[in-house]
Amino acid sequence: MANRLTRIYTRTGDDGSTGLADGSRVAKDHARVQAMGDIDELNSALGLLLTDTLPDRTREQLTQIQHRLFDLGGELAIPGHLSLNAQHVGELEQWLDADNDTLPPLKEFILPGGSRAASQCHVARTLCRRAERRLVSLAQLESVSSPSRHFLNRLSDFLFVLCRVLNRHHGVADVYWQKPTSS
Repeated sequence: MANRLTRIYTRTGDDGSTGLADGSRVAKDHARVQAMGDIDELNSALGLLLTDTLPDRTREQLTQIQHRLFDLGGELAIPGHLSLNAQHVGELEQWLDADNDTLPPLKEFILPGGSRAASQCHVARTLCRRAERRLVSLAQLESVSSPSRHFLNRLSDFLFVLCRVLNRHHGVADVYWQKPTSS
């Protein structure tokens, strides 16, 4: 592969703008850039989660998800470009269903917590929800592919189930919300 970046700084963003991959420039707080940043933050949170002890299958899934999120960032960096499709969403649904089938049904709300890995996964889940909200905001201004929005929606669901799977893997109980008692 050829060198993609020979200089890390260019000074072209000093005016508060940034370049998209198609050569256009937008403000650094543009809805598209906000969505790209939230997806990047989510990807970083998954990278942190991957430093923990995880089942091999989970490690493979999260690594694949990281690549899909990078693709999604690229899709947003090139307006009109499509990277994700219904098959990517379907794959998440299969993983989600397979993992959820191994868990006891939920009868209570779960609080973020439990094992360190599950707690990190809960952070990633909340970042995914925020990235999804940003993508929805962008879609109100510009065209955003349906598979990209669906992917983030399914990913947050997958991460919720994965939190439970990770707690079980580490032998830690989920943290259940306690309804306040009347005083």
